[in-house]
Amino acid sequence: MRLVRIAATTALAVTLAACGSAQKTVDQQSTSSEGALVGVTMPTRSSERWIHDGDNIKSALEGKGYKVDLQYAENDIPTQANQIENQITKGAKLLIVASIDGTAITSQLQQAADAKIPVIAYDRLIRKSPNVDYYATFDNFKVGVEQANSLLAGLKAKGEGPFNVELFAGSPDDNNATFFFNGAMSVLQPLIDQGKLVVKSGQKDFKTVAILRWDPATAQKRMEDILTSTYGGAKVDGVLSPYDGISIGILSALKSSGYGTPAQAYPIVTGQDAEVASVKSIIAGEQYSTIHKDTRKLADVTVKMADAVLKGGKPEVNNTKDYDNGNKVVPSFLLQPVTVDKANYQKELVESGYYTADQLR
Repeated sequence: MRLVRIAATTALAVTLAACGSAQKTVDQQSTSSEGALVGVTMPTRSSERWIHDGDNIKSALEGKGYKVDLQYAENDIPTQANQIENQITKGAKLLIVASIDGTAITSQLQQAADAKIPVIAYDRLIRKSPNVDYYATFDNFKVGVEQANSLLAGLKAKGEGPFNVELFAGSPDDNNATFFFNGAMSVLQPLIDQGKLVVKSGQKDFKTVAILRWDPATAQKRMEDILTSTYGGAKVDGVLSPYDGISIGILSALKSSGYGTPAQAYPIVTGQDAEVASVKSIIAGEQYSTIHKDTRKLADVTVKMADAVLKGGKPEVNNTKDYDNGNKVVPSFLLQPVTVDKANYQKELVESGYYTADQLR
C-alpha cells in the first residue's frame, strides 16, 4: 500500500511539473512576442491607398505593443527586396509584405524561413514560394464582378445598346490584377459574345490590356492610341478600368478627344480604391464608380493575424482553397468590397468615417 501511495504521489508530481512546464512555455511565447519588431513593406507612396494601408497597420500594431519598421519601395523591386533583407537583419519576428512583383522576392522569403520568421502577404498574393504563411485581402474576383456590374448599370441608363466598350486590366506582375479581370469578364464576356457589347479595338485578352505597375500615364497613352486608331466618328460608351489611377489617365485621354462636354458626355468609367481625386471626379459626374476596399478593416484583419502568429497561435481564415500561389494554397482571409457611385458615396465614405466631407469638397 505504501508503494502504491509513493507511485501515485510521484505521478501527481510529474503531472503537475508537466503542466507547469507547458504553462511556462505558453508564458514564454507570450513574453517573447512583447515588443517584437514587425517589418511592414508597402509598394509605393504614389498611390493614396498604400499610405492609408501602411499608416493603419503601423498604428494598430503599435497599439498592441509591437515595434514597426514601415517601408515604401516606390514601385522599385530591388528596393523592396533590400528593405525585406534589412528587416530580417534587424531581427524582425514577422513580416507583412504588399509585394510589387509577387514572384521577385523568393530569395528574401527563403531567408525569412531560414530565420523562422513568418510572412503575411498583404492584399497582393506572393507567388511561387512556399514561404508565405497567410494572406489577407479582399474578395478580388468579386471586385471584378462588381466593376463589371457597375459598368453595365451605367450603360443601361444610356439606352438599349449595343455599346462600344474598351477594357483595361492591372499590372501583369500583380496576382490581383488577374482576379479582377477574370471576375469582370465572367460578367462581360457573354454580352460580348452576344454582340450587346462591342470592343471596337479588338483588344480583349489580359496581356494586351494590362497596364504595368498600374501606371496612369501608360493607361492614358493606351486610351489615346485606341481613340486615334479605332474611333473616328464612333464614340466610346464605357471603359472597364480596374483602378482609380488608371481611370484618371483614361479620363484625361477622353477629355483631350472632346469628351466631357454637354455635347458629348464621358463614357461610363469604373475604378477601384475610392481615392479622393476619383471620388471628387464621381461627384462631378466624370468617373462613374469605384470599388471601395476599406483599408481600416484590412489592416485590422492583418494585425489580428500577426498578433495570433506572434503569440504562437493560429489566426482566423475564411478561405483555404482559392489562393494557390503556384507552390502552395495560402490560407487567406477575404473581406467584401463595396461599389461606390454618386448615389451612395455619402453613406459609404463620409458617414462611415472613411473620409470627412471637407476632404471630398
